[in-house]
Amino acid sequence: MRRADRLFQIVQFLRGGRLVTARQLADRLEVSERTIYRDIADLQASGVPVDGEAGVGYVMQGGFELPPLMFSRNEIVALVAGARLIRAWGGAAMARGAEEALIKIEGVLPDAERARARAVQVRSIAPEMTDDLRERIDRVEAAVDGRCVLSIRYEDAAGSFSSRRIRPLGLWFWGKVWTLVAWCELRDDFRMFRLDRISLLEDTGEAFRAERGKTLAAFFQLMEDKRHG
Repeated sequence: MRRADRLFQIVQFLRGGRLVTARQLADRLEVSERTIYRDIADLQASGVPVDGEAGVGYVMQGGFELPPLMFSRNEIVALVAGARLIRAWGGAAMARGAEEALIKIEGVLPDAERARARAVQVRSIAPEMTDDLRERIDRVEAAVDGRCVLSIRYEDAAGSFSSRRIRPLGLWFWGKVWTLVAWCELRDDFRMFRLDRISLLEDTGEAFRAERGKTLAAFFQLMEDKRHG
């Protein structure tokens, strides 16, 4: 976690007037208590009304609000363009999330930055994105997040069909094409599947645990080794 993000999280945890100890903050943010002490001192020095001391705990005075979000022009373009691309090319739930994120971002921007966000002229049209494919993306993303074993029927580039049990590990978007990185139990190896070639997708109801050599990190390492082979 970046330090700026950690400071923001500390302020969020201290809201509500509750006494919070450095140990509690350290556990939540997965850092040392010494790091929390330094962060609290920096927040106090920057004017954030945090009271307390080491060994006792900290509390933030009521009424404190974070300043409005300030983004550079390039940051606004990146955020708006990225959200619009997801809205065009993502799953149905992703598209809704992107739309809601844009609304929330605009809601906290000062007037000038809000106008700048609305003026971003980056659009994307995706006629290939059918409702069925959008739903499939959402289902696969949920399976990746929940580590759920999937049963699929897949058509390869030659037009041959096969049935597989797979452990979904991650989704990649290649520009018009979504692929799923998975551990294939049939091949006992990593495989990449184009989502638009999956004709049947079922959740087996089984969960899988991360196993050494069968993780996304292991896949990345394998690709890196092949690249430098």
